[in-house]
Amino acid sequence: MNSFERVMTVLRKGIPDRVPVFEWVIDKNVIEAICPGGDQGDLVEELDLDAIVVPQDEIRERINDTTYRDEWGVIKKQSGQAYAMQIQYPLVSRSDIERYRPPDPEAAYRFDSLKQAVERFKGKKAIIIKLRDVFSQPRDLRGFEQLLIDCALDQELVTDLVEISVSYFGRLAERAIELGADIIHTGDDIADNHGPFFSPQLYKEIFYPQFKKLVQRFHSTGAPYIKHSDGYLWPILDLLVDSGLDMLDPIDPLAGMDIALVKKRYGNQIGIKGNVDCAGVLQYGTPEDVAAATRACIHIASPGGGHVLSSSNSIHSGIPAHNFIAMVEAVHRFGQYPIGV
Repeated sequence: MNSFERVMTVLRKGIPDRVPVFEWVIDKNVIEAICPGGDQGDLVEELDLDAIVVPQDEIRERINDTTYRDEWGVIKKQSGQAYAMQIQYPLVSRSDIERYRPPDPEAAYRFDSLKQAVERFKGKKAIIIKLRDVFSQPRDLRGFEQLLIDCALDQELVTDLVEISVSYFGRLAERAIELGADIIHTGDDIADNHGPFFSPQLYKEIFYPQFKKLVQRFHSTGAPYIKHSDGYLWPILDLLVDSGLDMLDPIDPLAGMDIALVKKRYGNQIGIKGNVDCAGVLQYGTPEDVAAATRACIHIASPGGGHVLSSSNSIHSGIPAHNFIAMVEAVHRFGQYPIGV
């Protein structure tokens, strides 16, 4: 069984030959430490990861050395980390929203990186397109605080923004699968360590109907779908599972998400991805500590299939390269099926 077959088997709720391992974000400094002068594709080959996660491509308007405007009109400041910080938002008033036009999902350059990944890895590694779903884009357009105020005072406005996001990323998903992507992934965080950013009732009324509609559109392409969110998701986890998603990532232990309990309650409905602690053992432990934590995670979450081993969020810049390598090597060593409890 090769990497592509291994990942697709897990997403279809089968048992593979070995637990798959991949990350949705790997910091460029970690890539450079392992593959000097190389890119994510080189790292995937070097460590024999089972999937490559590819973002959409966009044109950025450079403002200065650290600041740029993206195609949505959001001004962002780069910090040296994988993600830039939003510092100015394009939609201040209702009239801004009425005049607003999102980027062109049909732009010819939108999937240049995906085309390269397909040419290099199709049929060998699982190719995952990284998109957004219903929260992150509205948040970037209005600003986090203002969007939460809107949820209380102007739900119609929020719904309008969510519909823009659903329309755009739904179309991108269709194009990506047509071009050779195997799996759809969205990276919207909707919770922190204390719970969702909004009450379960508000989520159910404003965001969930459009989220479920988007999941159905993703599935209409024939591809499986992985949903990412950090944080304490228990108050809305039933809704997320009910949406029809195929896998949940990353089962955040820092927020009190117990992967054993998620597996027990939902393992017959969805796959799970995670969750070696990227704020603890991966960052501060020894390679031996990492190997032990990885083995423990496999024995908790992998029996019966349905599990992809990964960090509890991403391989960020604070994780030593040798610890990332230790995690991957431990999966290759301890992740062979059958796995005992």
